[in-house]
Amino acid sequence: QLQLVESGGGLVQPGGSLRLSCTASGDTLDYLAIGWFRQAPGKEREGLSWISGYDSSSYVVDSVKGRFTISRDKNTVYLQMNNLKADDTAVYFCAAGRSSLLRIEAPDSWDYWGQGTQVTVSL
Repeated sequence: QLQLVESGGGLVQPGGSLRLSCTASGDTLDYLAIGWFRQAPGKEREGLSWISGYDSSSYVVDSVKGRFTISRDKNTVYLQMNNLKADDTAVYFCAAGRSSLLRIEAPDSWDYWGQGTQVTVSL
């Protein structure tokens, strides 16, 4: 059974950077698409970025484009976050799936989820 574990969250000042990691255990990430999502208190889960398991093609939503970058290396997928703002404060999750019906705007379409890591952007 595939398990995903996020790490790298923490407290950072506005304008700072963090790199989140999503590491798999119990199975490999081969041929799995990996997505990053976040959920702030009182808000719905929001899709941020995904990367293909076949050719590493990737997509970043407009709201964080230019600040967030996704990449993968063997069994770990990273989310590099630069120029962080207070509005980026949230719990960040990674998710995995194989279906051709996966959509970053539809969290329910993803099959496997990590437990999340807290990112707090504050002075």
